[in-house]
Amino acid sequence: MIELRKLGKSGPMVSTLALGCMGMSEFYGATDESEAIATIHQAVDRGINFIDTADMYGPFTNERLVGRAIGDRRDRVVLATKFGHMRGTDGARLGINGRPEYVRKSCDASLERLGVDYIDIYYQHRVDPETPIEETVGAMAELVRAGKVRYLGLSEAAATTIRRASAVHPITALQSEYSLWSREIENSILPTIRELSIGLVAYAPLGRGFLTGRFHRAEDVPAAMDTRSGLPRFQAGNFEQNIAQVEKLKAIASALECSPAQLAIAWLLTRGDDIVPLFGTKRRTYLKENLAAIAVPLGAKELAELDGIFIPGRGAAAGDRYPGMRNIDRG
Repeated sequence: MIELRKLGKSGPMVSTLALGCMGMSEFYGATDESEAIATIHQAVDRGINFIDTADMYGPFTNERLVGRAIGDRRDRVVLATKFGHMRGTDGARLGINGRPEYVRKSCDASLERLGVDYIDIYYQHRVDPETPIEETVGAMAELVRAGKVRYLGLSEAAATTIRRASAVHPITALQSEYSLWSREIENSILPTIRELSIGLVAYAPLGRGFLTGRFHRAEDVPAAMDTRSGLPRFQAGNFEQNIAQVEKLKAIASALECSPAQLAIAWLLTRGDDIVPLFGTKRRTYLKENLAAIAVPLGAKELAELDGIFIPGRGAAAGDRYPGMRNIDRG
């Protein structure tokens, strides 16, 4: 059974690994709802109690899927969802919104779609530069007092924003991208949340699949229905530099008799017991593989080798995480 760890100073006990459900509804190619629900069921049965979704995934359909999947096991799940990315029912992206009235409206809509009475962790998905963080978190705190939400979280927030938010209401978790590929948060964000006793939920621990070694050429990244083809790191020019680093990762994984994906997750598990890797998968096969990362034996030798490839405070990837790093809070 997977071990539990406390998320933040006064947050819930969550599994060492968390399951992200985004790809079950959108972004990473074709979807299969029955397989997705079976994957969630198997994850919970194997001890993963931390399930992550967002209102914008689908859009709006992923919360309903997750709600159906956990309906008969709600008491075994720490359920996290997010608001802030406005989307139309046609999928159009309508901007970032952190206004108090939108916070309240979004929470009620998520509760209805999920079919639950409360949300365990409610994140602001992205910081709204037009709305003071104090106003957004103030509205989120009202949801806690109303019993609709248990704990508050932020996603992709800068250190200064985190401090301002924490002055309004305790922040339990920060969800940010963190992996061998992306180590920028080690410079100021990780020290800040540790000072404030905020847990880190590390999304994209496998570099959106790049660190698994499954891609060999830029042409291997599926263009239809898959947003990765538009990400700078997956595009020609950057791709060739990035695949060279993955080849080095594969060599270390081979020596340890594990997969590159397992090695990447195992590395994150060495970064501190205040960090929970959030991996996304929509198939039981990959779920089983990722869970096995817990047993990968990483010693000082391997950690030093990985630091030599994936530079502390920076990582190794060529290209930005997103085009123009849109919607990423700069503080």
